[in-house]
Amino acid sequence: MIELLAALSVAAAAGMRIALPLLVIGLLQSENLWNGIPLLSHIHPAVLVGVLTSWSLFELFASKKRLGQRILQVVQLILSPVVGAIMGIAVAQFAEASIQFVWIVGIISSLLAFVLQLVQVGWFFRLRGLPLWVVFIQDVLCVALVIFAFDAPQQGGLIALLLLWLAIRSSKQWQRFYKGKNSSHTNPKHHRQMPD
Repeated sequence: MIELLAALSVAAAAGMRIALPLLVIGLLQSENLWNGIPLLSHIHPAVLVGVLTSWSLFELFASKKRLGQRILQVVQLILSPVVGAIMGIAVAQFAEASIQFVWIVGIISSLLAFVLQLVQVGWFFRLRGLPLWVVFIQDVLCVALVIFAFDAPQQGGLIALLLLWLAIRSSKQWQRFYKGKNSSHTNPKHHRQMPD
């Protein structure tokens, strides 16, 4: 159960940023870097550090502008399930879980990262750009969730579940909002002019 909560924690981080949590998870291992992490362990650490550092800086600075948010969301929407799965599998492997459990954790982590990213895209289009304070919270939460996964997996998992609950609540609000908007367009009473 602890392994699942830790995996949810890193998956939630991957649902907000892609390169930043991967960079943090590698640096937390210090001497091994990304050794044992699926896919990343086959890339030379120096190349990986360069790529992840560059993309992390791009994520941190581009997310503060509306155009940057739009570019990031396209990339993150495609890659967040992959990164979520990689990080979930890595955490489960560190905990020496069974192979079946590792794959289940990978699938759950992938879905959680994708759902959280999808909700952010929805809010972006509804608000026409995420507010700066939300972006700063995302940056802090992203790093904190990766650290929690290793040092306090229960707290990290609970934060991830809270974020999932907020995502579900958001989707219900969108349904109400768009249903109300569509019904106001289709209702003939709204188009009928007042009599003289």
